[in-house]
Amino acid sequence: MRVAFVRPYFAFLAFVAITTACSPSKPAPPPSVKVVRDTVTVRDPELDKRVARLELQLLARDAQIEDLQARLEDTRAEVVRAMAKLQSVASRAQAASAMAEAEVALQSMKAGTSQDPPLEAAQVTRLVRQSATEFDKQNYGGALYLANQAKTVATSYRGRLGVNREDARPGETLFAVPIKLKTTSRGNVREGPGTNFTVAFSADAGSSITAYSYVDEWIRVSDDSSGRAGWIHRTLVSRP
Repeated sequence: MRVAFVRPYFAFLAFVAITTACSPSKPAPPPSVKVVRDTVTVRDPELDKRVARLELQLLARDAQIEDLQARLEDTRAEVVRAMAKLQSVASRAQAASAMAEAEVALQSMKAGTSQDPPLEAAQVTRLVRQSATEFDKQNYGGALYLANQAKTVATSYRGRLGVNREDARPGETLFAVPIKLKTTSRGNVREGPGTNFTVAFSADAGSSITAYSYVDEWIRVSDDSSGRAGWIHRTLVSRP
């Protein structure tokens, strides 16, 4: 009876072992997928150039407004001085001489650029015509005053030009008025509008400079303290 009891027990254990060995294993969980989302910025070179030109034009407009306001104050002061001299009569010869000088300055302005005549040329033309009208009326004092105003505008234009137009770079565009700028960081001022030109000098951060013209993103400037001139990239300067 003992043998009959043991055999069924071992047979049961063998059955359990075989069943366990043959049962399929539990499948491994699928690998987790990590999704990475990065933002890639694609720059448009042409758009960057357009933005650069618009920023430079905005600088020019701001400076032009400031210059016009300053000229308005100067004109008022000049008119006051002229009114104080009304008791003295300007000679015909003085008026004629000043008118001739203004006309020569006007022709020089028109011939000094291959681009459209500068804004100052239209102003000088208007003053010269007004001077001639007053001269015909025998108002020699008024003619002299207007001719001197025309010469002042022409002299201001020559002064702000700051460069020999024979050295003008292809595509160089003059600002309507000189622009006061400052350097935002230490940077190189080069002999031409590009990194391939030799470094003329280095400007310290916060240096005061005057801008006269530009080519693409390069600005022709002169250092206010030393008078040295060259070209600086627009990203290195800002309005004070």
